[in-house]
Amino acid sequence: MKKEEVKEIPVYVFMGFLGSGKTQFAKDTLIRQDFTEGQKTLLLICEDGEEEYDIDALKKKNIFPEFITEETLTTDHLLELSRKYEPENVMIEYNGMWELDRIFNIRVPKGWTVVQIISFVDATTFDVYVNNMKKVMMDQLRNADMVIFNRCDENTRKAEYRRSIRAVNRRAQIIFENVNGESDTGVDGEIELPFDTTGPKITLAEEDFGLFYADAADNPDKYVGKEIHFKAQVHRPSTYSDDTFVPGRFAMTCCAEDIAFVGFKTYYKGSKVLTDREWVIVDGTIDKEFYPEFGGEGPVIRANSVAKTSPAADELVYFTY
Repeated sequence: MKKEEVKEIPVYVFMGFLGSGKTQFAKDTLIRQDFTEGQKTLLLICEDGEEEYDIDALKKKNIFPEFITEETLTTDHLLELSRKYEPENVMIEYNGMWELDRIFNIRVPKGWTVVQIISFVDATTFDVYVNNMKKVMMDQLRNADMVIFNRCDENTRKAEYRRSIRAVNRRAQIIFENVNGESDTGVDGEIELPFDTTGPKITLAEEDFGLFYADAADNPDKYVGKEIHFKAQVHRPSTYSDDTFVPGRFAMTCCAEDIAFVGFKTYYKGSKVLTDREWVIVDGTIDKEFYPEFGGEGPVIRANSVAKTSPAADELVYFTY
């Protein structure tokens, strides 16, 4: 018996806190820009925001909105909606106050495939949410394919915000929009770093590895060809060859419960004798290569020497100073 072919139905998720611009984005994308090009689209709305949808205008575009509560965000209800509408696209305006595990772990109808996750941030309230709801905010940013900071002005600390994103997410495209909706991907100047990047060699203090990691991940060309000297712990992924390892540090990305190991792939002939979590001093040269998991180029290190050393004074590094 021939196996039934399951048609892929692209799912787009846009998330953020109330007032972050999710609904306005959906209205602009779905109605004004005609993103779905007349294909039948199911729009799942998980919160009542400041912006309201024009239901009639949506239906004229073959877009069918359904309001979802925490109680109705279930596999059975999604299956019911899938059978009812038989959509060709699904867009989900996700409630920023809900746990992300709800949407990522739920069993969705066959064929539903998440193809893009966009996180919206109101630049005027970013610091407030980071200070008071850091874990929830960082969960949203960590899972995003694109991060859009809106309502930016001359006081928006773009370089600092970009670095905050890079600390938890190396693959996301980061866009800043002003109050008129005009956007760019750049930043106004560079943030001052506690180590010198102007010379041919960079020597990192123990506490500066987190800042180096975030800046190098975001600006690999800035570091290519420079020598580097730093202290790190060894990590040897099982998928890596005998001449490759990752020297890095455990970093606090948002809170004490959210600690991740960060580092760059390093080529070194003596890698196979290294042991996970032992401390080493690495001397080498920074290069770059394509990282399939991030869909872009990123730094790598070609080490000349790796020597065992004593542990750092603080096991953790941070992305601020």
